[in-house]
Amino acid sequence: MTYGPIDFLALEFKGNNFKGEILKELNKLMAAKIIRVIDLVIVLKDAQGKITVKEIQEPDVDFVAIFDPTKVETQGMIKKDDIELIAQKLENNSTAGLLLFENLWAVAFKESLINAGGTLLMQERIPHEVVLEAIESLAVADKS
Repeated sequence: MTYGPIDFLALEFKGNNFKGEILKELNKLMAAKIIRVIDLVIVLKDAQGKITVKEIQEPDVDFVAIFDPTKVETQGMIKKDDIELIAQKLENNSTAGLLLFENLWAVAFKESLINAGGTLLMQERIPHEVVLEAIESLAVADKS
């Protein structure tokens, strides 16, 4: 079986106001078979620094109600060490969403690469902020 690239995201929401607003877009990506969620963990850090970890499969009714539309099939691949690392970096009174997902859109491309005898030499994701900086730098250089 061929898999698409798998990405891990750790997203911080300051103020512990995470209510699942981004799930609508996550649901669209899953429904369109662009991504497949492999695991999803929420890390809450209160004002005193106390950490609470909630995994999608936990039976907390309020928590599960936020994620019910996603019908996520978690596999527990985000490990305790990863969660602890993010929790330590998280500011007090913040929430982190840890998401591990497969890029299904890339599976057919990967299969065609394998069939052509090709191999991946390098893969790197360039963050949005870096792209904006590069575009701004080019615009300034063009004006010079």
